[in-house]
Amino acid sequence: MANKKTLVLGATPDASRYAYLAANRLVQNGHDIINVGIKAGEVAGVPIEKPEAVHTDVDTVTLYIGTKNQPPLYQYILDTKPKRIIFNPGTENPELENLASEHGIETLEACTLVLLSIGQY
Repeated sequence: MANKKTLVLGATPDASRYAYLAANRLVQNGHDIINVGIKAGEVAGVPIEKPEAVHTDVDTVTLYIGTKNQPPLYQYILDTKPKRIIFNPGTENPELENLASEHGIETLEACTLVLLSIGQY
């Protein structure tokens, strides 16, 4: 499986959260990650940074931020120019999906953890 550098948006050091599990599983499956969130700390040995520096070498953005908290991050997400955005359960957002499509970014309403477990990431 090819390394798909993934920006985990909504990363958290809270081990009970799906974003934490996904970050660890991504690394275990050989993918480089960038953790972006509002809480300080690290996940899977990678520090969590604030959504300030734009990373343009990203294959996938996997979302772990609720729909109502996404609008201030639209431009940040689009500026990363990912190949795709994964809308994990609870993050579905038709407005952002349309914006992404207009910018040639594939969108997928799916679960990163499931995709990894079935070899479809």
